[in-house]
Amino acid sequence: MVERLHFEDQIFKNKLKSLILLAAIVVFFIVLGYVISLLLDPSYFFMIMIVSIIISLAYIWFGYYNSDKIALASVNAKPASHTEHRMLHHAVESIAIASGLPKPRVYVMKSEQINAFASGRDPRHAVICVTTDALDKLSKQELEGVIAHEMAHIANFDIRFMTLTTILVGIVSIAAELFLRSLWFSSDREGGRGNIMLLVIGLILAILAPIAVQLVQLAISRRREFTADATGVKFTRYPQGLANALKKIRDDHDAIGSKDQHHYAKALAPLFIGNPFKVESILSTHPPINERIRRLEAM
Repeated sequence: MVERLHFEDQIFKNKLKSLILLAAIVVFFIVLGYVISLLLDPSYFFMIMIVSIIISLAYIWFGYYNSDKIALASVNAKPASHTEHRMLHHAVESIAIASGLPKPRVYVMKSEQINAFASGRDPRHAVICVTTDALDKLSKQELEGVIAHEMAHIANFDIRFMTLTTILVGIVSIAAELFLRSLWFSSDREGGRGNIMLLVIGLILAILAPIAVQLVQLAISRRREFTADATGVKFTRYPQGLANALKKIRDDHDAIGSKDQHHYAKALAPLFIGNPFKVESILSTHPPINERIRRLEAM
């Protein structure tokens, strides 16, 4: 007998796991900072952390406030016509009413893949973009399932959450890089050579921490996809619509292979409902599509 899943439980569990993973990045940051402060002068530690925070914030800030414009421009998306794309506008309006969110701006991008993405820093600045093949191949209920998934990302403030994650990952990576570089200039100081074991630990941590936090960031991205699936079901009360859409996305991606991947920037891959590059591993931004389908069909 198949275990039944409830969308509210799935939303809670995946949000909780996302927060735990985010806390893990903070722990990496604290441990790395502690080791740096032991090996180097504490004032130098604070200097490294301040520089790391400033660089990371400056790098992310522009992208955060212009995320919708950057995403739309990168795929050459055009505003959806109210006459030509009437079913799309109706689907977005229906899910907006069901979710209690303002209707986002609606765009269409030319692509041979069935796909869609949402972007924008908050519901008032949100956009949804759907590929031309999604409009051609999805039924009304399947399209509503896809739109509900994307509206779920908006409702859950996933752009904001992932931006915070990216900032923390950036801080850890930059701090580790600055620490490694500083060792070359402080090797003759007592604080840099006093404890060989601590120095080795610091080196290992500085090398592995950026890799570890990036893996955690990918795990968070996969959790947010599960959360969006469950929240989409909350909006439509019809999990089979999204499940059937994901089956078509899976089969469609298998059929066309990689010939249409040039339309997609790798930096934008996490935004799409289906991974445009079909990677399913610990390095993927999306969970396995068959597992997503299984969970939806169990709801």
